[in-house]
Amino acid sequence: MITKMKFITITGPRDDIDRMVDTYLSDYEIHLENALTELYGTSTLHPYISSNPYTEYMERIDQLLVYFDKERKHAEETSAKPTKEAIRQFIESTEKNIGSYQQKDVELKAVLEKKQESLELIAPFVNLDYPIEKIVQMDKIRFRFGRFTHINYEKFKKYVYDMSPSIFVECSKDEEYTYGVYFTPVQYLQRVDALYISMNWETIFIPDEYNGTPKEAVQTLQKEIKTINEQIQETQAAIRGMLEPYAPALYGAKKRLEVLSHNFNIRKYAALTRDEFVQKETRYLLRGWMSTKDAQRFFEETQADPNVEVIVEDDDTPHGGGTPPTKIRNFALFRPYELFIKMYGVPNYREFDPTWLVALTYSLLFGAMFGDVGQGALLALGGFWLYRKKKADLGGIIALAGVFSVVFGFLYGSVFGFEHLIEPLWLHPMSEMTQLPFIGSLNTVFVAAVVFGIFLILTTLVLNIVSGIKTHHTAEVLFDRNGVAGLLFYGTLILALVLFMTGSRLPAAIILAVLLGVPLLMMALQEPIVARLEHKRLEGSEGPVMFAVQAFFEIFEILLSYFSNTISFVRVGAFAVSHAAMMQVVLMLSGAAEGGDTNWVIVVLGNLFVIGLEGLVVGIQVLRLEFYEIFSHFYKGDGRPFVNNVRYETKARN
Repeated sequence: MITKMKFITITGPRDDIDRMVDTYLSDYEIHLENALTELYGTSTLHPYISSNPYTEYMERIDQLLVYFDKERKHAEETSAKPTKEAIRQFIESTEKNIGSYQQKDVELKAVLEKKQESLELIAPFVNLDYPIEKIVQMDKIRFRFGRFTHINYEKFKKYVYDMSPSIFVECSKDEEYTYGVYFTPVQYLQRVDALYISMNWETIFIPDEYNGTPKEAVQTLQKEIKTINEQIQETQAAIRGMLEPYAPALYGAKKRLEVLSHNFNIRKYAALTRDEFVQKETRYLLRGWMSTKDAQRFFEETQADPNVEVIVEDDDTPHGGGTPPTKIRNFALFRPYELFIKMYGVPNYREFDPTWLVALTYSLLFGAMFGDVGQGALLALGGFWLYRKKKADLGGIIALAGVFSVVFGFLYGSVFGFEHLIEPLWLHPMSEMTQLPFIGSLNTVFVAAVVFGIFLILTTLVLNIVSGIKTHHTAEVLFDRNGVAGLLFYGTLILALVLFMTGSRLPAAIILAVLLGVPLLMMALQEPIVARLEHKRLEGSEGPVMFAVQAFFEIFEILLSYFSNTISFVRVGAFAVSHAAMMQVVLMLSGAAEGGDTNWVIVVLGNLFVIGLEGLVVGIQVLRLEFYEIFSHFYKGDGRPFVNNVRYETKARN
């Protein structure tokens, strides 16, 4: 169902907006509109621009919380709401207590970073068995540390190395590069550099801070890094011990800062207004939608506050912010099906919310197409677990669909594909046939599926008429193919077919012609009739001949759409039969159909295969029926969803 909305305007002194949001508005759900956009053209309005003062404190408190485990939970729910000033003093006091240790931690991390950079530089050359300081001190020989890509190294060895007056020492390789160092006499340095660079040699500059061979330098650095890490751990342990008594307060302050920062960002929806001839102070202006219940409660709560003025408007007034956003609220059983509604489009505020209809029809159609007691029970249990543990709406849909599969499993007498364990309460889908006049013998499930489809189409036509009356779309209610004309034509046609099939007497030909022909002409001539009634000129008219051709194809398209929509429900029976047929194949492969020894491995695997494959296909086919054969008759889905801009939910941070 769609929640009734009220449009409200909130105003007060400019500097009081944070207190108002924190004290009152943060406890409500409200869809804020941009006040500047809503009141465009008012010369006294200005945007509310200011920097967020809580960003700095959030960064500083994050630097304190880094000493605790990320999984730690200390932000217990509390009614305390410390001010920004109180939080600032708390942070500064805490920083002062651990200042010297924190500074030591920063310095140690800086030293550690330099040591790690040095290690990363020298590590690729660990196989060079010669002291680095001696390489650096050579007078007549020059050297270059660096690397080739593997491809360029192979080209270098093949085309360049033999013509280069140098010695290349390969040191190590990784997934992309070959590392090494080359030596050359001083007089050939420029030529050798050019040759190596031509093969995309990348020089790595090694500082002269290393002693011994690269392997010895790496070992020394690793020891130093280990020592520094131990010192960092000791320092952080000391800091953590000092912060431990304040941990709940720190996490509470972080949570409070998040709320205050979130509330501060409400200013982007506000406008500032000031008129020197009317008022001497600058005031903020917030406008948005609340549920009728919340709007009344919010209005009453702020009545005693002289700095908060709330105006509650009716949702139909011209100043009411246009069409209200749509806030859907349904019973917990139907709520998962809002997923499908949002996939198609949120209902317009003045439209019918089809969630409950989708929940019932989707589950019913799924059960009819996938009727099996055992497989349905597995779907129900799996969907329920998915919905409870993972909070997935799709799990709730699968669970309810599985329940209806169990129901139809009893109607069909099918348990994991075995149709002899229980007697069907209705029929076996593959064997039960019905004799129809003119058509002959037809599967009963097919007939039942089409009859149910006709019932759904008639129901949706009625729903569309009711919705059109509510929205005052008189022309559509009367002349549209999904309105009164469509209901009269389709209903008469179905009634005539039922009378014919049952052998009853049909109405007189003239009556049938009128009941079928007049609505059909009303639908085909909808545009000119509406234009004449509204005293408007019909646009795009190209003469009587073209108009007649257009009307003919319009009638043909209407007839075709009714026929295709009705016949489309045959797939319900087709999948019920195919499900039974697939399970018969599984039982045949397992040997159970012949009454001999049953291979239960094949039975289990076959059932799992059918549940996975056919369950997915049936789910998609039912959704197609919902979107094309049901929604197309009454549902537009052109609304805008309700977005809660203010209320800060804990789950938004997780």
